[in-house]
Amino acid sequence: MKITFILLFTSMIISMLAQPSLSEDALRKQADELAHRFIIVDGHVDLPYRLSVKNFRLTKEFTGLPIQTDEGDFDYVRAKKGGLSAPFMSIYIPSSYQQQPDGGKSLADSLMEMVVGITKMHPDKFGTANSPDDIEKNFAAGKISLPMGMENGAPILKIKDLTYFHKKGIRYITLTHGTDNLICDSSYDTTRTHNGLSPFGREVAMEMNRLGIMVDISHVSDAAFYQVIGVTKAPVIASHSSCRSYTPDFQRNMSDDMIQALGKNGGVIMINFGSTFLDGNVVKSREAMRTKLLTMLEAKGLEDKDEAAKPLVKQFTEENRDSLYADVEMVANHIDHAVKLAGIDHVGLGSDYDGVGDSLPTGLKDVSAYPNLIYTLLKRGYSEEDISKICYKNLFRVWREVERIAGK
Repeated sequence: MKITFILLFTSMIISMLAQPSLSEDALRKQADELAHRFIIVDGHVDLPYRLSVKNFRLTKEFTGLPIQTDEGDFDYVRAKKGGLSAPFMSIYIPSSYQQQPDGGKSLADSLMEMVVGITKMHPDKFGTANSPDDIEKNFAAGKISLPMGMENGAPILKIKDLTYFHKKGIRYITLTHGTDNLICDSSYDTTRTHNGLSPFGREVAMEMNRLGIMVDISHVSDAAFYQVIGVTKAPVIASHSSCRSYTPDFQRNMSDDMIQALGKNGGVIMINFGSTFLDGNVVKSREAMRTKLLTMLEAKGLEDKDEAAKPLVKQFTEENRDSLYADVEMVANHIDHAVKLAGIDHVGLGSDYDGVGDSLPTGLKDVSAYPNLIYTLLKRGYSEEDISKICYKNLFRVWREVERIAGK
């Protein structure tokens, strides 16, 4: 009996030691299954501007570019692997375009045309989407939806311009970008032209409510954020912002008070994946490492853009990876923090893929990697329902409320 007990006890110990490995495998399988069972909405992917910089043309020799490529962070093959269902295509208007007579409208038109053109050239793979219902329909058909949001409201020179862009398919507008514009002040700009929202900006926010365009408060100054919350009748989104608690010197992220106010408004903070948005220590480390790299290259008579410098830069990056990048755990930390402050109903994903350059965290280097984040959340005890809210339900709730208020 004693020997039998010892054998049984030994067997239990071995089983317990083996369980974590089995649990990890099971969790990874579950994460991958959830990534493909749930719709995944990403609030901000900069594919259109990346393609425009590459002189993308809707002609036969270029049609494969959004399907499979080694360039950038997004293509169809990687998105399907990662379960990405609805990346908001960023119609990005650089602040320099604010000096042009049309405020960047011609650029916006070309980027919107590109997105629609991609769906027409590959109708079996991509679909346009102007509502959550459109996304659900495309998802059922196995297509990736390409809804559009405008990053920087600079082309809004008159209130009637909002109707034009709504008809073109714009479903959210980031009110400003790197500098103050006609609508409001930017978090990156210290000029404080309007001390928040301009009188025109207040009209813009109210008209967006009337039309059914989501108000995006990423990039705006703190004062502008609170004024938007006071003006809007609908919940707002932060399409690609993270928590300032982890980056205290980075005004572009949202403070704890702002996240709580966003929750009370009914809105959603969609976490940005860029390492500089995730970890203030990484920001300092990247600055120090860049100085070290440039000094090393200078000693060899090179600049970082020289062809001969590329293998040295690559080697340096690999050797210092832990210092240069955050990781998927930090993204989960931001989700945890936002959930603690605002609640599980007010958090989503806004990666900024193709927009933050070589700063994406380990474990989330491109759109194939969403299952890694879902796995991390499962490990932390998030339920399947929690994860479905983060993946799409929270954003859909806001979007449908915006539609309801607009009478759509």
